[in-house]
Amino acid sequence: MKIIPLIQEGHGQMTAWRRDIHAHPELGFEEQRTADLVARQLESFGISVHRGVGRTGVVGVLRQGSSTRSVGLRADMDALPVEEANTFAHCSTHAGRMHACGHDGHTAMLLGAARYLAATRRFDGTVNFIFQPAEEGLGGARAMLADGLFQRFPCQSLFGMHNRPKLAVGRFSVHKGPMMAGGAFFDIDIIGVGAHGARPESSVDPLMVGVQIASTLQTIVSRNVRPVDTAVLSITQFRAGDAYNVIPQTARLSGTVRAFSNDTMALIERNMRRVAQGVAESMGASAQVDFRVNFAPLVNDLEQATFAQSVCEALVGADHVATDMPLIMASEDFSYMLEQVPGCFVNIGNGDVEGSCEVHNPGYDFNDAALPLGASFFAQVIERKLAPA
Repeated sequence: MKIIPLIQEGHGQMTAWRRDIHAHPELGFEEQRTADLVARQLESFGISVHRGVGRTGVVGVLRQGSSTRSVGLRADMDALPVEEANTFAHCSTHAGRMHACGHDGHTAMLLGAARYLAATRRFDGTVNFIFQPAEEGLGGARAMLADGLFQRFPCQSLFGMHNRPKLAVGRFSVHKGPMMAGGAFFDIDIIGVGAHGARPESSVDPLMVGVQIASTLQTIVSRNVRPVDTAVLSITQFRAGDAYNVIPQTARLSGTVRAFSNDTMALIERNMRRVAQGVAESMGASAQVDFRVNFAPLVNDLEQATFAQSVCEALVGADHVATDMPLIMASEDFSYMLEQVPGCFVNIGNGDVEGSCEVHNPGYDFNDAALPLGASFFAQVIERKLAPA
């Protein structure tokens, strides 16, 4: 691995930042302490800092030379509402919250790159360090965009990174084109007629309506979505009733949909509404569908992905950069930024050691061994993209 020596020297400091953030997790749009830590560090590097972008986001701006070229580097800062099961010294000090997805590591890597670039300034142009809040389904990327992110901090290209458990430290994965699915959450509220549990003939049972809707919804992917288009529809909650002897008046089905194109997502929504309303009416009930798209499909720009691949190969060698990993059904709201600016989202290996279980697991921990490599990737993106003429 060709980790930048000055970044390697700062490995201990990046580890300290990462573990401090891990010990003090904050949920989406509540990242006050984390944002302050980021802002104070950027200011100490001599970087211009803009707080409160998209509520709790931070953007650092570093200019060098006279070029009008500009590049954005993005990391996410929020934690998850998960009770941590780890017992190491830096585990969460806040009950019911933990960094179970590695955003603490992403933030530390981008801080490490910012410190290096501010110290060396071997580039000509502008770097925008984007520290995003609320990635975990709360709309942090869209909040920053609504706050004029790219109008205030123009970027000609954009790069982000996420750790990948089970991929060895020292390896990267780069996709060209679609990489991660778009994601939606849905609630289907069924209104029937409540009755005594011993007199079902007096009811329109919303549970039975819900069972039929749930069963029929499974035909959308198998019979409405083209077989060559990957999609998932999962019902994850079924809530109704409070008593053993009461047929309830209402029931709710909830779940998630994932797809790799906006057209497929819209097709699923149309058919979900048709199924829910049609099945409910056929059984004497009614149904209302609330379908909320939280993530667009993440699609890497071909040119920028080719460039990112070359950066990764220069760092670790071509045989350590995978370009054929399976598509990822999970979602990532960096996708909304990539809809406005061409860029690439890469995966960096998190290894297969203790703590390197899948993300969103109470036993997860970011692997600090990956910090210098991730920071070197960000730094090399800038030094190559904004190389002096």
